Amino acid sequence: MQNIYQKIFLILMSIISVSCINSDDSNNSTSTSLEFYQELNISYGSHSDQVFDLYLPANRTEETKVMILIHGGGWTSGDKSDMNSFRDYILQNLTDIAVVNMNYRLANETTDAYPTQINDITSVVDFLQNKQSEYVISDDLGFIGTSAGGHLALLWSYAFDSNNQTDMVCSVVGPTNFTDPAYLENTNPILQEMLDLFGVDATTAFLEEVSPYHQASNTSPPTILFYGGQDPLIPTTQGTAMRDKLQELGVIHDFTLYENAGHGWTGLDLLDTTIKLHAFMEAHLN
Repeated sequence: MQNIYQKIFLILMSIISVSCINSDDSNNSTSTSLEFYQELNISYGSHSDQVFDLYLPANRTEETKVMILIHGGGWTSGDKSDMNSFRDYILQNLTDIAVVNMNYRLANETTDAYPTQINDITSVVDFLQNKQSEYVISDDLGFIGTSAGGHLALLWSYAFDSNNQTDMVCSVVGPTNFTDPAYLENTNPILQEMLDLFGVDATTAFLEEVSPYHQASNTSPPTILFYGGQDPLIPTTQGTAMRDKLQELGVIHDFTLYENAGHGWTGLDLLDTTIKLHAFMEAHLN
């Protein structure tokens, strides 16, 4: 599901690249105070999937904000490397933002998607907070998630950010409402297999608990949403209903629907996504 996102941002990167940062993916970390610093596969738990990559900008201060990237893959697959294009774009064009690119425990026959993956996000946030002085960063966060990662980013920001640390959240084709009739009455076996991760016979209360749509409030952080009108996995109503809910609540938001796009897009639509997300990040995370 996430191969398309390895390509995202490449168009604009070739047009407006403003700096070059060495982000060589080796496991050797080098750092001097307040210079660019990277450390890969930092463990935040005992499971092999509980690791993240850290990129700290040069000249950072205690006001430096952190963008957390959350990959997709239907909650059962995917890897932080799927978000490398997002990482590279931020490092090259928004050079005062720290980046965390995280893995999380994948759902399988012994591991539930919820609350396991939400708990992993909390563990990463807690880890960063404990290392705040050492890393020289603030506790202000942003999130970018794609597909299942978009769902997780929205849900954590709306329902589990007990310290109100999230300054902005972005979902690219992320599910928002598991009580949507387009889901409950679907006839797509691939889609149903994905939804079954949250329980074939799950109660309405549980489906609402895991739905960002039902967890949003008037204190939810600024939110930017992108959806494809021909997406076979994410009905258009997942985006439009979330947009309408945020509008009703008075939450700052931006919404784009690419009518002819599916579960990802290229060309001018991709360029449009890049421009809008860049501007949203500058407005809310800088």
